[in-house]
Amino acid sequence: MADPAPYRIDADAVRRHYARRAGTAPAYDAVAREVASRMLERFDYIRFEPATILDLGCGHGPDRSALGSRFAGARIVGADAALPPLLAQRPPGAGLLKRLVGRGRGPELVGADARALPFTRASFDMVWSNLMLQWLDDPAPAVAEMHRCLRVDGLLMFSALGPDSLKELRAALPESRVHRFIDMHDLGDVLVKAGFGDPVMDMQVVTVTYATVDSLLADLRLGGHANARADRPRGLRGRRSGQVDRERIEAGRREGSLPLTLELVFGHAWKVPPRNDEQGRAIVRFAERSPR
Repeated sequence: MADPAPYRIDADAVRRHYARRAGTAPAYDAVAREVASRMLERFDYIRFEPATILDLGCGHGPDRSALGSRFAGARIVGADAALPPLLAQRPPGAGLLKRLVGRGRGPELVGADARALPFTRASFDMVWSNLMLQWLDDPAPAVAEMHRCLRVDGLLMFSALGPDSLKELRAALPESRVHRFIDMHDLGDVLVKAGFGDPVMDMQVVTVTYATVDSLLADLRLGGHANARADRPRGLRGRRSGQVDRERIEAGRREGSLPLTLELVFGHAWKVPPRNDEQGRAIVRFAERSPR
């Protein structure tokens, strides 16, 4: 990335947006549900049965039931930086403290920053992360934490948005009003540097269509996906400015609908045995020779 500025994300703004929209987001997550379904399809050819799963960036928790159905009996822990979506999943009778730390009745849920996870080393067999990485301007610290929390031979399964996502909005609006997204190959490099084995990456393009500009913007806003770029404009915008934005978006109408492109990046990688210890010394492994 030659110019890092467009990729810088205000993490506090991301957290506030998802916290504020905890009540409406479940009705605006059709894309995330479809992406989760496509991620689970990969287990038709990946033979793996994790006993412990971290759902990182779990939001209001819809992936948990899908994971539970696929991996019956697995312990699934949900983690997210925004607390209101987590609290909404706890039973009404649970105390506030128990609801926050995931104890008591109901699912195991933890409020956590993906870049500093509150789990011990080698806590999980699988880390599952659905459309979370694009909310980080630098995915490397989070990927390093995922690696730390996985057991050797554990699996990271993730999805993210790629650079062609929202290209219609990028063409219509000023640069600072629309996020940019990290390239699939850059994510692959991050995985390798974190210590994962050869990652498997692929990309699919989906076009979502809308009848009106208002419905398009509502899908983003009410789903919690508002602009969180660090260089985004601050302050109130006039009615005329908002109307100009709508007219520019409307100019992108094609065959009666407003298209919105999503480049979906899918990846998985295994935590391989380390080659060096924490002091950088090479690890030499000896295997007992089988008797002839």
